[in-house]
Amino acid sequence: MRLHLSEADHDRVTAAVAEAERDTDGEIVTIVARRSDAYHDAGLHWAIGATFLGLSLAAAFPARLRAFGSWLLGSWDHELPDWQMLTVLLGLLILIFLAVRYALAWMPLRMALTPAATKTRRVHRRAMALFRAVAQGRTKGRTGVLIYLSLDEHRAEIVADSAINERVATETWGAAMAAIIDAVRDGRPGEGMAAAVTQVGAVLAAHFPQSADNPNELPDRLIEL
Repeated sequence: MRLHLSEADHDRVTAAVAEAERDTDGEIVTIVARRSDAYHDAGLHWAIGATFLGLSLAAAFPARLRAFGSWLLGSWDHELPDWQMLTVLLGLLILIFLAVRYALAWMPLRMALTPAATKTRRVHRRAMALFRAVAQGRTKGRTGVLIYLSLDEHRAEIVADSAINERVATETWGAAMAAIIDAVRDGRPGEGMAAAVTQVGAVLAAHFPQSADNPNELPDRLIEL
């Protein structure tokens, strides 16, 4: 299922951020991306693996390779010369590589065949890069939080600035993470982001209650990449 965010989802998340920040000096940034990486290397690795598999099968069944080569070349000889057999093998391996490589150019298939651990690492890496770009050190009290959702991977990250990390354990964000992932699995990413904002806002309000001087230092709107 290809997830997407509607205009109503944008409004819902923006309103949730504004509401959550009323009770805290913390600042919440929400970002949603279609995916966190193109995973070109995953497609390349599968193509290389398929090529080596074809080479292994040729080594295990050389007689069948010779018979196929004779049929392909229309040879009357019972056994092809080595140079002809190796040429046939090279052609087959090139075809295997290109077939798998181009099949995995179709993104849904590439995503399905990319290992889960790889997706998790790439989503985390993208979240950290975005956090450094839009939130880290950009508030007076270093109280910025990024909630990041990568739709195609069905993965989310919550990254907090230094002042928050000094008071709030990473496990505290578990409820917010669960709210996002559960909603994404049900095809409701906008509702999940809004629920996570509410959860994060409650944590921030407990540790960083609103002070008299509380400027809005980071954008409230949902950013969609």
